[in-house]
Amino acid sequence: MNIIPIKKNAFNAFDTLKSSFQERLGQVEELIQTKLSTEVDLVKQMTDYHLSSGGKRLRALLTLASANLSNYKDGGRDINLAACVELIHSATLLHDDVIDESTLRRNKKTTNSIWGNQSSILVGDYLLSRCFEMMVNDGDLNVLKLLSSTSAMIAQGEVLQLQHKGKADLLEETYLKIINMKTAALFSAAVEVGGIIAKKNKNELEALASYGKNLGTAFQIADDALDFYSKEKIFGKKIGKDFFEGKTTFPIIITFQRSEQYERDFLKMLFVKKERTEFELNKVIELMNKYKTLDACFKRAEHFVNVAHDSLAIFENSKIKKLLQDLTQFSLKRDF
Repeated sequence: MNIIPIKKNAFNAFDTLKSSFQERLGQVEELIQTKLSTEVDLVKQMTDYHLSSGGKRLRALLTLASANLSNYKDGGRDINLAACVELIHSATLLHDDVIDESTLRRNKKTTNSIWGNQSSILVGDYLLSRCFEMMVNDGDLNVLKLLSSTSAMIAQGEVLQLQHKGKADLLEETYLKIINMKTAALFSAAVEVGGIIAKKNKNELEALASYGKNLGTAFQIADDALDFYSKEKIFGKKIGKDFFEGKTTFPIIITFQRSEQYERDFLKMLFVKKERTEFELNKVIELMNKYKTLDACFKRAEHFVNVAHDSLAIFENSKIKKLLQDLTQFSLKRDF
C-alpha cells in the first residue's frame, strides 16, 4: 500500500502554531474547566475524563489564529469563543461514540463504554448548554447565529450519515455533503468567528470560512484514509472502525467506483451485513491496494488543501498567515 510521505513543514506548522498560542490555549482550557464546574459528581467525573483524553485542540487553535490574523486586539473574546468551538466539538464526540457504539478514542475507553449511553448523551447535551451560555454572554448576534446554525448542521450531517449507513454504492456527492455538515462546518465556523470579532469585511469573512471549510474537508478525507492504514497506538482508535460500523467513507467510494461488477457485489454484500470481520477488512484492503485507492484519496484531498491555502491570499503576508497556509498540509500528511 502506498502511503504519501509526511512533509516536515506540515508538522512544524502545527507545532509552531500551537506553541505561538500556548498561553492563550492554556486560558481556553482554564475557561472550559471553569464553565463546566458542577455539583453533580457524575457530570464532573465524565467531563474531566472526556476532556483529559487529549486531542489536538485544533479547532480552538484555528479560532485563536484567525483572530490574530484578523488583528483582533480587544480582549478575551477569542479565548471565550475558542472554548465554545471546542465544547461543540467535544459534545459531538460524546454523541458520536454513542451512535457508533465506540469503545476506544485516543487510546482510552470512551465515556459511553464506562458510564453508559444515557449518561454520555446527557453530558454531551450539558457541554452544548454551557457553550450556548458562553455564546449568549459574548453578546454578538452574528457569532450566535453562526455557531448555533453550525451546531444544527452537525446534527443534520450525523442523521444524513445514518440514513446512508450500509450503502457501499454511496455517491461521492452525498459523501461530501455529509462531511461538509459533520466536519467542515465546524472548521469553517472556528476560523470565521475569529474574523467576526475583529470586524472584518464580507470578503475577508468569506475567505476565512473558505479556508476552514476546505481544510476540514481535506482533514476528514485524510481521516477516512487513516482508518485503513494508520496504527492504532498512533491514531487512537481501532483501525477499520468505520468499516466495522458499516460507514461508507471515501476510500470505499473510490474502490467501489474502480471495481469490477463482482467486486462491487462483494462490497455491497459486506455493507448490508450486520457485522464485518477482520478477514473481510483485509479483503477490502487488498482491493484498495489493487486500485490504488489511498493515492486517489490523498489526491482528492490535495484539491481541498490547495483551495484552503489560496483562500488566505486576501490577507497581508505575516508569520501567522504562512503558518495557517502551511497547516493545510498537516491535514493531508499527518498519521494521527
